[in-house]
Amino acid sequence: MIRKFIQYYKPHRVLFFWDMFCALIVAGCDLFYPIIAGNIIDDYVPNRKLKLMLLWVAALLFIYILKASLNWFIQYYGHVVGVRMQADMRRDTFRRLQKLPFSYFDENKTGTIMSRIINDLMDISELAHHGPENLFLSIIMLVGSFTILCTINVPLTLIIFLPLPFIVLFSIKMRKSMNEAFTQTRVEIAEVNATLENSISGIRVSRAYTGSDFEEEKFAASNERFKRARGIAYKVMANFFSGMGLFTDSLYVLVLVAGGLFYFNGVITVGDFTKYLLYINMFLNPVNRLVQFYEQFQNGMTGFQRFQEIMNVPEEEEKEDALDVEKLDGVIDFKDVSFQYETDSDAPNDDHSLVLHHMNLHIDQGKTVAIVGPSGSGKTTLCHLIPRFYELTGGEIDIDGHNITDLTRISLRKNIGIVAQDVFLFTGTIRENIAYGRLDATEEEIYDAARKANIHDYILTLDDGYDTYIGERGVKLSGGQKQRISIARVFLKNPSILILDEATSALDNATEMMIQQSLEELSRGRTCIIVAHRLSTIKNADEIIVLTHEGIQERGNHEELLKKNGIYAELYRYQFKDQEQ
Repeated sequence: MIRKFIQYYKPHRVLFFWDMFCALIVAGCDLFYPIIAGNIIDDYVPNRKLKLMLLWVAALLFIYILKASLNWFIQYYGHVVGVRMQADMRRDTFRRLQKLPFSYFDENKTGTIMSRIINDLMDISELAHHGPENLFLSIIMLVGSFTILCTINVPLTLIIFLPLPFIVLFSIKMRKSMNEAFTQTRVEIAEVNATLENSISGIRVSRAYTGSDFEEEKFAASNERFKRARGIAYKVMANFFSGMGLFTDSLYVLVLVAGGLFYFNGVITVGDFTKYLLYINMFLNPVNRLVQFYEQFQNGMTGFQRFQEIMNVPEEEEKEDALDVEKLDGVIDFKDVSFQYETDSDAPNDDHSLVLHHMNLHIDQGKTVAIVGPSGSGKTTLCHLIPRFYELTGGEIDIDGHNITDLTRISLRKNIGIVAQDVFLFTGTIRENIAYGRLDATEEEIYDAARKANIHDYILTLDDGYDTYIGERGVKLSGGQKQRISIARVFLKNPSILILDEATSALDNATEMMIQQSLEELSRGRTCIIVAHRLSTIKNADEIIVLTHEGIQERGNHEELLKKNGIYAELYRYQFKDQEQ
């Protein structure tokens, strides 16, 4: 995992190396001060060498000015490296999400995914900058101070550095506990984000059903779990920091006792004793840096681990030799198709657990096929299988004689237009949402698509026209207006295959008739699959499929199915009983 983390330094390695070089010079500057101070105490002051003392004081002042400049570079550009790496990881995560199968989003909450992209990557920025810097400076300071002190007195230096292995062992022992604690806090904050995102998205429903107290209870429960997890993490941190504090404070006592004894015995001078006192402070600084590095490493790597969990989810599979077709005619064949949503990997794949059961269906080019049936019979699932949103459990789907698994997903989906019952509009303007059907469309093409969807005249009545901001998910529009904008997208896309999943369900009767005329015009010469509950919208379909939990029960045109006096006829009579009366 660390190797994968280091790979993100490569695009920014030049700036990173400059940051490390500046850190090296800063460490060297810190190592000079005790030497100069010791020489002033031992030589320049007792022997009244005023010029040399002033010269080295001036040199020390220059070193501090240089150190300040280098620290500015480290603080600014070091953080820039961390932010750029964080942005690269966020970019890669978003790209990965665009390629993950729909089943991943079925199983994972939106808020949890958002938390992984935003919260988990925040600490990575700090680790990317301060981690290598603190580790590098600590090693330089420890090795440098050890080397310099050995030139004064090796036994005393060894005595002072004796606790270092115990500090390292203590840190290693605490590592596992801290890693588990910080990982759990990330899991819980993700749940808090998921609960929050869900509650805010459904604020109108909760208000309508007076469910505010219930929503508060749900949020309080997840917030309490996060608080407990964070408390456990801080407890582990308290053990770590208090233990490290005890070790570092003990070093002061050790250097005072050992250094004092060596001075009383005439082994070292007052200047040497001063150097030890100053260097022990510098010795504590890298130890504290190591402590900071350890905390940053735990925070950052637990976030990076969760980032890697998304990056390791297999993408939608694509054959290496998949065909990139430009235009499909729209001849569709379902050959012994079975499908089951991923639930339990240990669950048996028997016929009782299948949504679709060994289905066979042929749709000719340019024909309109309607699918009706009870809820849960697999109508929408069937529509989702054609653009390959999910992988089949068994059988195959062919378009123009090509197995859809032999086509690239992009070329397949470019030839399919979908208008679903649950309309999704992006936050932005009306123009941007219609243009999503074909991003390179001209203004006139966008206007023409809107006219065909019977929304153009309404848009012109708005103050900002096509530049009207529609709010999050089109909250400022009515259901019918949102549906017509989504239909305009399909007009603009002009695909070979149309899938209309309850496309006009949110419209009033008058508007539905207007849209229906436009849809009929659009469906000419194109293969059209309509899922509908309102049977009045499919009377003119070339073929009507009655789909139930047992599979296809009836098929034929409107008149043929009425004559059969079966399921379709019963549904039709039920919907139009008032008219018959």
